Amino acid sequence: MRVAHLLRKLDPAEWSGTEMAIQRLLDGLRDQGVAPVVFCPRLQRESNGDPLAHSGVSVQRFKAFVPVLGLSPERKRQLVAVGGNLMSFELISSLWRQEELSIVHTHTLGRIGGIGLTIAKQRRLPFVVTVHGGVLDLPEKIKRSFNAPIEQGWEWGKLFGFLFQSHRLFRDAGAILTCNQREAALLQAQFPSKHIVVQPHGIPFEIYQRDQRRAARDAFPEVQGRQVLLCLGRIDPIKNQVWLLEQAGAFCKRHPRALLVLAGPCTDEPYGNLVHTTIRKLGFEQRVLLTGGFPPDDPRLVGLLQVADLLLLPSLSETFGLVILEAWAAGTPVLAARASGPASLVKQGENGWLFDLDNPQGFHEALDSALKNPEMARQTAKRGAVLAAKHSTTALAGKMKVLYELLLEEKQCAT
Repeated sequence: MRVAHLLRKLDPAEWSGTEMAIQRLLDGLRDQGVAPVVFCPRLQRESNGDPLAHSGVSVQRFKAFVPVLGLSPERKRQLVAVGGNLMSFELISSLWRQEELSIVHTHTLGRIGGIGLTIAKQRRLPFVVTVHGGVLDLPEKIKRSFNAPIEQGWEWGKLFGFLFQSHRLFRDAGAILTCNQREAALLQAQFPSKHIVVQPHGIPFEIYQRDQRRAARDAFPEVQGRQVLLCLGRIDPIKNQVWLLEQAGAFCKRHPRALLVLAGPCTDEPYGNLVHTTIRKLGFEQRVLLTGGFPPDDPRLVGLLQVADLLLLPSLSETFGLVILEAWAAGTPVLAARASGPASLVKQGENGWLFDLDNPQGFHEALDSALKNPEMARQTAKRGAVLAAKHSTTALAGKMKVLYELLLEEKQCAT
């Protein structure tokens, strides 16, 4: 079975949760005898390597562009960084010419997803959509920002969205996948006849069992002798790191050894500038460590999870929370904002803590409890690790293969 996977971006310098989840799925599919072929945009800069290609996955890059007139180069770079609604003529021909395809599986919506749908229809192949980051299960403010027209430019690419029927992705897909139960329920209500599948993300549990603390301490000597509060995720408004910085003054007074570590690539340059400005304004240069991004399963990152006293997840929206499983596998307690993903994984006081962003007091109380009672906090992580161990990449990929086989059978019966 040969499956085309369409990605909105694949940049090793900006590797984050979505890329990690896709890589692990593809690794698991290969173990199941499924041959993935990845189609993704060309990089705008040189790269030291391609993690998917290095693991043996066939990667075909196509020229993509932002079909908007009048945008500044900085704004175009930002749209590409966050996987904006790109267009590609090369993808059309590349996907059409790809031999022996069984299924087209898009991990992005918009025009790129629409091209995948069109080619799948023309070649009479099953078409699968995976929702990454949420579509219906989002705070209203984020929904409005996603749906807002692009400012300071004329979006001439709307015609291609219409031609490739981007608006029909869900309606015409053979199956819609999401990692979130609430998102699945909302999609099922809109598309009652569709296969709506909850497909959680998986982790290679054993990687986080190997002691990598030395790698982290060698790379980041600032963590020595500190209470490490790790926030792992791309620097982006949805990940909400500035909210943590605004709370840092209060918890650093109570915990003088606390060090806030923000680990992840910057995918939103203006927000990244705001993070740096806030750190300087508050005088937190010695209280906050910015590590930048990491390649997948980097020993330094695994080591940071292992040395951390607490993982902090203040996201405005989090449809799953892959870093929660990674933290538990590494033995690290979790304190997360009450988004739908973390709320489905974390049982309050049992395997971690949840807090509401509009109630900072609850955040501080839970943080104090975890730091003042480290053994109790570690027990919550041990209970979380039991759940994390059940999210095997191989088992989840096996579930995906069964879905592929079902869709192929349905397509054959319909022809």
